[in-house]
Amino acid sequence: MLLRRDILQRIEAGEVDTVYRRWSQPRVKPGNTIRTPIGVIEVISVDEVDPAALSEADAASAGFDTEADLLAEAGSRGAILYRIVVRHLGEDPRVALRGIIPEEADLADLLARLDRLDRSSRHGRWTVETLRLIADNPGVRAEDLARSVGREKHPFKLDVRKLKELGLTESLRVGYRLSPRGAAVVSRLGR
Repeated sequence: MLLRRDILQRIEAGEVDTVYRRWSQPRVKPGNTIRTPIGVIEVISVDEVDPAALSEADAASAGFDTEADLLAEAGSRGAILYRIVVRHLGEDPRVALRGIIPEEADLADLLARLDRLDRSSRHGRWTVETLRLIADNPGVRAEDLARSVGREKHPFKLDVRKLKELGLTESLRVGYRLSPRGAAVVSRLGR
């Protein structure tokens, strides 16, 4: 569920607690957490609503002046309008993890995790190659990085997300870079 930056900021400030989306079926459920540029948002409830029953108060809780503005932003991925109540939980834990330089025991654990990712991959060992590729090419588009190693963009991006979960990479406006944690791992691995 993509949210505009201004709406995210208002969720973070506690000014907005509701999002509306047109879907054919719910794409989130209560208890889901969503990582966003402002941190983690929790889905509290998801309910189907009648667009004709929306009020000015509903629009205001979603950060809009009018019901028409709210409906214009609800999207068109289906005919059913859903009210999603959300709350800001705090910073994305991966942000803090990126700055933690692994000690020997942590490094051994990280290397074991990278090895498990490599062993479970259908396209062979990719983790260290991808970390080094990002280290050597910060800010390069994912499509260009993928092409440089003979891969398709979308599976490549999914793999980079796995590295991001470990706190090793950061997404930039365009491309990626290693986090301090990722740089320390690459440095310890050597070239």
